[in-house]
Amino acid sequence: MATLVVVLIGAQAAVAWRQYRRVKQIFRPAMAAVVLVFAQAALGGIVVEGGLEATLVALHFTVAMTLVGVLVNIAANSFCTVKLPQKGPSIAGSDPGFARLTLLTAAAAFVLLVVGAYVRAESAGLAFRDWPLMDGRLVPTLGGIATLMFVHRVLAVAVLLLVIWVVIRARTMEHRSKDLLILSSVALGLYVAQILVGAANVWTELGPASVTAHVAFSALIWGVLVALATVSRRFAAHAARVPQIDARSNGKRGTLRETTSAYLNLTKPRIVVLLLITTVPAMMLADRGMPSPWLVLATLLGGSIAAGSANAINCYLDRDIDAVMRRTRSRALPAHRIEPQSALAFGYVLGAISFLFLSVTVNVLAASLALSAIAFYVFVYTMWLKRSSVQNIVIGGAAGAVPALVGWAAVTGTVAPPAWVLFAIVFVWTPPHFWALAMRFSGDYAAAGIPMLPVVRGAEETRRQILLYSLLLFGTSLLLVPVGSMGAIYAVTAVVLGGWFVWRALRLWRGTSPAESMRLFRFSIVYLGLLFVAVAVDALLPV
Repeated sequence: MATLVVVLIGAQAAVAWRQYRRVKQIFRPAMAAVVLVFAQAALGGIVVEGGLEATLVALHFTVAMTLVGVLVNIAANSFCTVKLPQKGPSIAGSDPGFARLTLLTAAAAFVLLVVGAYVRAESAGLAFRDWPLMDGRLVPTLGGIATLMFVHRVLAVAVLLLVIWVVIRARTMEHRSKDLLILSSVALGLYVAQILVGAANVWTELGPASVTAHVAFSALIWGVLVALATVSRRFAAHAARVPQIDARSNGKRGTLRETTSAYLNLTKPRIVVLLLITTVPAMMLADRGMPSPWLVLATLLGGSIAAGSANAINCYLDRDIDAVMRRTRSRALPAHRIEPQSALAFGYVLGAISFLFLSVTVNVLAASLALSAIAFYVFVYTMWLKRSSVQNIVIGGAAGAVPALVGWAAVTGTVAPPAWVLFAIVFVWTPPHFWALAMRFSGDYAAAGIPMLPVVRGAEETRRQILLYSLLLFGTSLLLVPVGSMGAIYAVTAVVLGGWFVWRALRLWRGTSPAESMRLFRFSIVYLGLLFVAVAVDALLPV
């Protein structure tokens, strides 16, 4: 195989010398490939003579991946040379910021490859015999090969975050490119597969099939990221030849207070407070009393940061439709008080902080649940369902129900059936709550092209669905009595509040007044707050 590669690279260099000497993006890497392939062959001999010493093995792999990167770069540049006849700054993918991000991601992946090769050469693959934790902890006792494997896993998480960021940017850039979208999506899919293969390395105790697959996926991911960086840089460089004027810049900079207020606005504080209403009662029910104040404070703070992360990324993704809707025009991004990329970075940093904070101060399960809520809200609801399905808020409401699970997990380290009933209550409550608001602003949603129920199926069907969900909510809230062993305080409260909710829904169903939907919307907030207060009181004073 090595001989065949040498022959092919030699032939490639010959063609580049004869036909592409003036195309530096092809000629230079073609010549570099010749040097690298012979250097790789020489290193192979040195590795054998050196008895597979770890540093030499890692260096051999590093040169191999550098050669792969150069070959992919040549291929990508060859296609770009053919595909760039367009002129002007409107070319798809012409975003210098995105090009820099892809280069950073590829560089980080290369570092991860080198560290991974050294881990393998040092036989450190089973430094920890559990996954995803390390000796049952997020941060293990370090020293020797344990430190090496810990660094490898931390880098793997960092590269994953960068790849996800690349995918989000590729899907939301102003001049979206199909090429960049496909490449970034493939990179993410391969990376997810690589994570599973990495876990299989531990579970199979470095079985040959999983180890081989791990190396193969590493090379594939690296190749795709190099192609992505190459193509995006070519697109950006092509567009940069034409002078451009940034119409968004007015030369003014906000004060520190205005900037702080704008970033706080990204987190949607009122929604965060509503989400946290469900967290403390869940903790109290799990404890059958009042948990440690420090645990409650840590859970609330970590949960707030996680919710703020999801909301900030949501604001970045929805900035185009927020500018159309009257209810959201004053938000930070439509009002141009913050640059879009800064908002995305802010949301990303908040998400990382929330996971680390909850992992250290609470437990890894609570942190993982909070992280899953961010991912579900961003990818499933915002990026997929919101603009494509009338069931968007039904399925997407699961993200808002997760804080109840986080609260329970914070106290017990598990998720028991009562926690799932609390989750179900919030999940079933969300559609009638949001549809009541959507009825009031159905014109905005129609103008923005969002398929909310009132827009797609009309006000009459929305009122009927709200009534049906209110009845389902009534029954779900009563389910907590047997499952959670609730007392009379909660049972009576659930019956009264549930009956009141159904009565409000009946009034909306029978009437046509626009004000009635907002009355139901406002009551739904009161309903959720009082119901979970009843959960807390019942846990403290069981009757």
